[in-house]
Amino acid sequence: MNKDQVKGKIKEVAGEVQEHTGKMVGNAEQQAKGHAREFEGKAQKAYGDMKEDVKDTAKEVKKDLERDPLKP
Repeated sequence: MNKDQVKGKIKEVAGEVQEHTGKMVGNAEQQAKGHAREFEGKAQKAYGDMKEDVKDTAKEVKKDLERDPLKP
């Protein structure tokens, strides 16, 4: 797990809370800001997930090359 995954999830949850709070008090602006924050968090988490996948794939390729460097 990397910092983008963690920060993204925190933003996502904070955005959900802000959106629901805005809905409960009838504040459309807070509702919209919360929705945007939630989306920003999901995007950051997805970016972190992608970074983690690339890192894992690189480790796997390195391990394969160390085992048999001439194998296609």
